[in-house]
Amino acid sequence: MLGTICVCAKLRRSARIVSALYDEALAPSGLSVAQFSLLRMLQRAGPCSLTELAAATGHDRTTLNRTLKPLEAAGLVDSSPCGEDQRARIVQVTHKARAAMRAAQPHWEAAQTRIRNALGPDHDRLFASLDRIEELRA
Repeated sequence: MLGTICVCAKLRRSARIVSALYDEALAPSGLSVAQFSLLRMLQRAGPCSLTELAAATGHDRTTLNRTLKPLEAAGLVDSSPCGEDQRARIVQVTHKARAAMRAAQPHWEAAQTRIRNALGPDHDRLFASLDRIEELRA
């Protein structure tokens, strides 16, 4: 593997590897890690606007909308107009999504355990470093 001194390239490559591990573990559930993570975030947030969800997840609205469309088509996300502005929408998880997440949870936990074990004591330091990186966004 080629080495790099670029933080962005290293983080992106690592993120792709981690995402692939989670996707592999979640495959039996029919959800990708992106879908599972978004559904969990939306479940924790409760019904909210796309703007609120985008801010919480770090996505731009266009990307978020593109990710939500197949979830809505699959009956995992419900969307309704937000007040008077018909362009604004409130999104929320459905009962079907809750059931899908419960079924996917053991697969997610297996991936989580695999990565946590691989990192060992570096796990907490990694999270602290990632938190500092997220603070750069402010």
